[in-house]
Amino acid sequence: MSDEPQQQGKQGPVRRPRWASREPQDTPAETAETAEAAEAAETGATAETPQVAAGAAGTADGAVTEGTADGKKGKKPKRPKRKGWRRIFPTWRMVLGGFILIILLCVGGFMAGYMLVDIPAANSAATKQSNVYLYADGTQIARDGEVNREKVPLKDVPLHVQRAVLAAEDRDFYGESAVDPKAMIRAAWNTVTGKGKQSGSTITQQYVKNYYLGQEQTVTRKVKEFFISIKLDREVSKDDILEGYLNTSYFGRNAYGVQAAAQAYYGKNVKDLSVAQGAYLATLLNSPNAYDVATHPENKPRAAGRWNYVLDGMVTEGWLGKSDRAKAKFPTPDEAKGAAGLSGQRGYVVKAVEDYLTANKIIDEETLAKGGYRITTTLQKDRMDAFKEAVDKQVMSKVDKGARKVDRNVRAGGASIDPATGKVVAMYGGIDYTKQYVNNATRRDYQVGSTFKPFVFTSAVENGSVTQDGRPITPNTVYDGTNKRPVQGWSGGTYAPENEDHIDYGDITVRTATDKSVNSVYAQMAVDVGSDKVKDTAVALGVPENTPDLTASPSIALGPSTASVLDMTEAYATLANHGKHGTYTLVEKISKDGSEIELPEPKTSQAVTREAADTTTSVLQSVVQGGTGTAAQGAGRPAAGKTGTAENDTAAWFAGYTPELATVVAVMGQDPETGAHTPLYGALGETRINGGAYPARVWAQFTKAALKGKPVKDFDLELEQGADIPEVPDPTTGGTDEPGTDGGTDGGPDTGGTTDGGTDGGPDTGGTTDGGTDTGGQTGGQTGGQNGGQTGGQTGGQETGGQNTGGPTDGGGIGGPTDGGAQGGPTGGTDPAGGAVDGGTDDGGIGGLTDG
Repeated sequence: MSDEPQQQGKQGPVRRPRWASREPQDTPAETAETAEAAEAAETGATAETPQVAAGAAGTADGAVTEGTADGKKGKKPKRPKRKGWRRIFPTWRMVLGGFILIILLCVGGFMAGYMLVDIPAANSAATKQSNVYLYADGTQIARDGEVNREKVPLKDVPLHVQRAVLAAEDRDFYGESAVDPKAMIRAAWNTVTGKGKQSGSTITQQYVKNYYLGQEQTVTRKVKEFFISIKLDREVSKDDILEGYLNTSYFGRNAYGVQAAAQAYYGKNVKDLSVAQGAYLATLLNSPNAYDVATHPENKPRAAGRWNYVLDGMVTEGWLGKSDRAKAKFPTPDEAKGAAGLSGQRGYVVKAVEDYLTANKIIDEETLAKGGYRITTTLQKDRMDAFKEAVDKQVMSKVDKGARKVDRNVRAGGASIDPATGKVVAMYGGIDYTKQYVNNATRRDYQVGSTFKPFVFTSAVENGSVTQDGRPITPNTVYDGTNKRPVQGWSGGTYAPENEDHIDYGDITVRTATDKSVNSVYAQMAVDVGSDKVKDTAVALGVPENTPDLTASPSIALGPSTASVLDMTEAYATLANHGKHGTYTLVEKISKDGSEIELPEPKTSQAVTREAADTTTSVLQSVVQGGTGTAAQGAGRPAAGKTGTAENDTAAWFAGYTPELATVVAVMGQDPETGAHTPLYGALGETRINGGAYPARVWAQFTKAALKGKPVKDFDLELEQGADIPEVPDPTTGGTDEPGTDGGTDGGPDTGGTTDGGTDGGPDTGGTTDGGTDTGGQTGGQTGGQNGGQTGGQTGGQETGGQNTGGPTDGGGIGGPTDGGAQGGPTGGTDPAGGAVDGGTDDGGIGGLTDG
């Protein structure tokens, strides 16, 4: 062995400089390779080593090979094309590039918006326009007043009032930026997903909207609001923004700013407001119309809930001590005073139209308050005048506040709807908007009483309901009308309602129970139908689903719910329109700056079947013809209606309709100082006020005037099967067990005349004066009249005492003046003429009314 290798082994491998190539030098043979071999070398393989080339081609994802077979380093191969499902998805380079592009665009857009959008001058809120309200014929009803605003410096607003506002609207105001993207996104999401339109605006944004922009809900306005808020937050202090917000916000009652609000609601300056009062004003900022408990007494629970939220927020933020919070009592605001330009009925109309537009989301409250709208209503001037004249003559002319203290509590409300169109043609809100601010036609805080009972019967026919023993419910179905009779089939506990004046009616037909408004019958019927179905029917007819105390229980039949006069008019209009319901409309047209604003398309649906509505109408005709609503005959038109009385006689109602017009009238008792509901005992010189008296008289006078000159139309009715068939008398007793079927005391052939047809029903008496032709005496006492049925001719003979005819003195289905009238005969048939006084004893429940 030579020494050279040994020496190399001792010294180790020779290190080459880092700059030197690690590749071996080309040999002369390699440089002499062909061009083909050189090209192969570019890919990391040679012509002589195909297996190496194959290995290079097989490297994953085009990885760089370490070299060729002869030690040379190859170039990076081309990336293979994406195939199959991989082509669907972007690469991470594309995702990253897109994200960066979006960021750049956003930044660029933000910078451009910030540079281009300047803080403008104050908007037109400071020079608010008036809204003009017109009758249907274009004549002017009212023009709302000047803007009510008084600016005050922030130092004059007590700290507890400022904090109440912050607790209600923006608790992080002093520590947050001008905009809250999270809140804006959350509000947008809630709006899109149907949770209700919500605001994600900070106080800064709200101030910008109030003072610099407008209330329109557009993307352009929101973008401007965003950038102006950011700029404003950089240029002025938080205190300045809060001061501006407090002076520009709308609090309702035409009050702009917290000082005007303090005067409008409490008659004092803002600096004198208590914590509780300040919290109530803060509550109003969310929705003045929804929380004004003086204008809408039914809002009290909702307003109290929001008020508690504000106070609890102040405690949470450390702005109010727990002991002070516990002492706070809800501060009921003063009754509002209407502007002088809105005196009489004008202010009530304006308020009703505002409620209609905002409730139907046609225009929001703040936008409408900015003004400039020309609003044509559906109200007709001549009918509005007729309503006022009827109330003045029948009710207000009887008021004597000097002689009777209770008379100062008397109020009245009314509304009238054209059933064919759903248009409100007349309304009576009160004696004067500047004296009684609450609209008695739209308020929802008085029980509707027995005016609700027809909806129970309508539901029975609509649902094909039967009694507990399986008999179909028709106008002639017999029920037990015993006072305080416990309802059967109700699992919710014992319920035994009292009849008015504690009268026991015994067995009685549905028609007569409606005439007499018998509570025990209708409570049982509600159970037979299903109180949940009764509620559904009432809602379908037009009673709002959220009406207070509209609960599915047997008591629903007695009317504890507090629908408004206008609500009840809508429901009765549905009955008048053969079961077709169209939501009432109060606005015919609305425009601003010459451009019309789109109104909702009127929608009509068949709420209940025609048979259900028409059969109810036939029953309600009987109430007017011979029941508690006979005063409505003064209209001189075919009419159907129902009387009602609220608990403790705090309100009396009459709801009725002709084929052309549905009208509801209510007389209410309310203390003018406290706002509390009061009984009407002794009012207007009467022992008690019921729906068949003053309300029915107002209804009759108004309806007569409203339809003057129009042809008299009768009802075109399609009744349910069996509705016109009377109960078949029991041959063993001469009639049903129902008192007042006029079959005599025991229905026997020899005793019928004791209560009908004279003292003994002799063969020569009764006939012509008892509804029969010549047979009254011979047949009157034997069976009580085979064809007299439900309507009074039961004792007057076979021929003409039938369901709908009857003789002129026997009443038949109409309730003549001496048979089936309001009182029945005074002596129970002592006149030997037979039937001249037909009606039994002086007990209308057994003779007269039950007989007609």
